[in-house]
Amino acid sequence: MLNQTLLFTLAPATPNTRGRAPWPTLQIATLLLFALAALAAMNTPAYGQGRLPAPLAGSARPVIEQFLINQTAGLTGKVSITIDTPISGALPPCELVEPFLPPRARLWGRVSVGVRCMSDQPWTRYVPAYIAVVGSYQIAARNISAGQALEPADFSLREGDLTVLPASVVTDPSQLLGMTALNSIVAGAPIRRELLRGVVTVRQGQSVKVLSRGNGFVVSAEGKAMTDAALGAMIQVKMQGGQLLSGTVRPNGIIERFQ
Repeated sequence: MLNQTLLFTLAPATPNTRGRAPWPTLQIATLLLFALAALAAMNTPAYGQGRLPAPLAGSARPVIEQFLINQTAGLTGKVSITIDTPISGALPPCELVEPFLPPRARLWGRVSVGVRCMSDQPWTRYVPAYIAVVGSYQIAARNISAGQALEPADFSLREGDLTVLPASVVTDPSQLLGMTALNSIVAGAPIRRELLRGVVTVRQGQSVKVLSRGNGFVVSAEGKAMTDAALGAMIQVKMQGGQLLSGTVRPNGIIERFQ
């Protein structure tokens, strides 16, 4: 807000030596009023600026809140829901409201929830809401250089609102083992999947052991890797009989597959 002061001196009328009449006091007072009005306009924020949204009130609020609680039950993390009053104002009275989600709506961060009135005078409104999901994610515990293979000491856990972070942020520390940084990552920065690549642990033509697991059995066989592959990646293996099998790369050159 601007903090300005206007100083005006209302001097008594004196004869004008050039023959022009002095300004009447009324004209000076009018100019003063215009100046004060201009200052008031400058100090008043524009509509929607500097104002916090008002929480939604009324009987529809608990219905909308319960609807969002049910819809977000499967999210990992602590869910917090805020429901605000629409820009158009409070919802009209209604004995029976039915919340719904618009097509392709994502229950993550800022959302718009539809509300239908199912009474004699039906109406439909859209209510703004914010869904925060507080969970754990991985950050760089120290500066990580490009090309550096990640070790457990390179990353640590932090909690925060996952909805304000990139969708690719790593939440599971096991996803970082055997990975190499493609770019430098500064200490404290969230670790994103696109900043990493897997370390090649199996080379094309390398002899590997294939473990086939099923319900109550494990079968081991030898084969040769068809391509280079990183830890955790899918790879094809050519078995001794010529058969091609697919499995997941595990440590020590083991390929694991489930039947």
